Amino acid sequence: MRRRRSPRELRRAAPLFAALGDNVRLGLVNRLCARGPMSTMRLSEGSGVTRQAVSKHLEVLEAAGVVRSMRVGRERLWEVDASELRHAQDWLGSISRDWTGALKAYVG
Repeated sequence: MRRRRSPRELRRAAPLFAALGDNVRLGLVNRLCARGPMSTMRLSEGSGVTRQAVSKHLEVLEAAGVVRSMRVGRERLWEVDASELRHAQDWLGSISRDWTGALKAYVG
């Protein structure tokens, strides 16, 4: 059964999907998921993106709740916040179920 999302839920989810909708930011999340916490410098290595640009992208991801940082000595390490990714997964699962239901109803 379809569950209609409230305007409040939509406002909360929009920045999350907007942040993940950029290929550079999605690549950063992918690297952090695969390799664990990393510094801005390590994230920029081999990416073709400057360290300053990586910092700006990480700030967008942080504002959306996708990543968080921690200080380790003089370095700032970034890691993925899995709870927000689970939130995105829940949304996508809901959309997928709605599509499956709509297609079944259409095909008959």
